[in-house]
Amino acid sequence: MADKTRTEQDSLGELKVPADAAWGAQTQRAIENFAISGEPMPAAFIRALGLIKAAAARVNGSLQLLPADIADAIEQAARRVAAGEHAEQFPVDIFQTGSGTSSNMNANEVIARLAMADSSLDIHPNDHVNLGQSSNDVIPTAIHVSAVIAVEKQLRPALTGLVEQLQRKAEAAAGHIKTGRTHLMDAMPVKLADEINAWAEQLRAGQQRLDSTLPRCLQLAQGGTAVGTGVNAHAEFAARFAAQLAGDTGHPFTVSPNFFVSLASQDTAVELSGQLKVLAVSLMKISNDLRWMNSGPLAGLGEIQLKALQPGSSIMPGKVNPVIPEAVAMACAQVIGNDLTISVAGQSGNFQLNVMLPVIAANLLHSIKLLANSAAALAQRCVADFDIQDGNLRSQVARNPILVTALNRLIGYDAAARIAKTAYREGRAVIDVAEEMTELSRQELEQLLDPGRLS
Repeated sequence: MADKTRTEQDSLGELKVPADAAWGAQTQRAIENFAISGEPMPAAFIRALGLIKAAAARVNGSLQLLPADIADAIEQAARRVAAGEHAEQFPVDIFQTGSGTSSNMNANEVIARLAMADSSLDIHPNDHVNLGQSSNDVIPTAIHVSAVIAVEKQLRPALTGLVEQLQRKAEAAAGHIKTGRTHLMDAMPVKLADEINAWAEQLRAGQQRLDSTLPRCLQLAQGGTAVGTGVNAHAEFAARFAAQLAGDTGHPFTVSPNFFVSLASQDTAVELSGQLKVLAVSLMKISNDLRWMNSGPLAGLGEIQLKALQPGSSIMPGKVNPVIPEAVAMACAQVIGNDLTISVAGQSGNFQLNVMLPVIAANLLHSIKLLANSAAALAQRCVADFDIQDGNLRSQVARNPILVTALNRLIGYDAAARIAKTAYREGRAVIDVAEEMTELSRQELEQLLDPGRLS
């Protein structure tokens, strides 16, 4: 029977590694030490590591710190990792050493082995792949790079799509008047289009908040190395690296104005998470409004009817539930929880290094993914095709006793309150009761109580 392991060695000694694994001894130690969650670092984060290692190899080659053939072999292997290849070679648990050293070494070992297989050159994970770098600047850089790419490629398009879908729905709702509600109680009438446009504006404001934070996400820790002094990195490495990565990704990455801040703190990640939390709060509010408006069909508000997507009960035939808003609300709750985790992790910057980097990365990318997918689901499977129940809207507005508010200036608050209570108690329209209890003519009341004028 063939041996299914091979022997690898690091500074602590020899270790058995699966024969078909591209990783080496340090990764294997991490696999054995950190059997915590069974969840590896997110794919987006691993791809960012690939981009970082490729850019570093190119820069180190241009600075003649690496032989051209070694630099090229490392770059090509790293670009394959950045493209999502060999994902199975990155098994290290999220809950690992707080600097993310195990994930950095996982990338170094895998890229070195892939590069050697392609070139037959002798390539060392530390001396070559990690040249001029430290886990302490690589991992904070990977957090920023992966977050920027995820926001720009996933979240921003999804939010834009949802806003556009809401705008189209608002246009289609023109002319529809509904009962406004405060404290879940009947209030003055509003235009349905205004209500929908308010949702769109919430999300546009959320996009603007992201825009205000992203410039700080573009500032990279790479070049600070171990403690922020840049020890063992070429004086030109940081600037060349940022320029190279900007060219590779199309995002205007720059050098951090202060490496000590970028290594010791994760304030930018905390800030970005806070903006994601605001978006989650907005999406949850919109989702819950849609649930309430869809409630019924007989005993609820029944203002809109969401498209039936699946049976809603295993025991009640014919029941259909607002499944997309419910799913989105749960995703938003998770994002809010992720933000708390990131906040706690963000304050764990002890002296020159934050030591909860992997959990920050994982939760930040998780939140971006959840919000992007939630926005897309709301746009495509909820907002796009709900029906407006105009008959119910008209009936509710006509019976709304709060319309009497429009008479306050003419008859006073107390007299108006008596009309409203009578209308509600007797189940009659406000206009009919007002005609009996005031000296205003029917024509005057029709004008004063017109929901279209009041909304």
